[in-house]
Amino acid sequence: MSVKEQILNDIKEAMKSKDNFKRDTLRLINSVFKQIEVDERVDLSDERVFAILQTEIKRRNESATQYKAGAREDLADKELNEIAIISSYLPKQLNDEELEAKMKELIASIGANDIKDLGKLMKVAKDEFGASCDGKRMSECAKKMLSK
Repeated sequence: MSVKEQILNDIKEAMKSKDNFKRDTLRLINSVFKQIEVDERVDLSDERVFAILQTEIKRRNESATQYKAGAREDLADKELNEIAIISSYLPKQLNDEELEAKMKELIASIGANDIKDLGKLMKVAKDEFGASCDGKRMSECAKKMLSK
């Protein structure tokens, strides 16, 4: 079963269990999928779905930060709860130690020496890690390791 199908099934389950928050969050995500499918006339693969989910999480993180800065904890909590629901559909995220170990392997395999090789390293890292790591964390780790 694809991730998109799983989300559709979970919308139905949320409707049955009257979990309105989860239902509404998943419906929003599903509407993003449908909009992209209509605009680009494609069927979304799991990899593309993961990329969309990561984008939605990033948007919600930014919103939560803005709400906290504006002293709107209620809205920030809503965004963080949505992030928790959306994150459950992503593959297991790499912890910091796993990320550093894999990044060391990539640096050795492509022969990156300094920060000038960051672009090349990030291209390979995004292909290698896929949805198992956020791009921002990847970039921060790569910069830290290349500047040593």
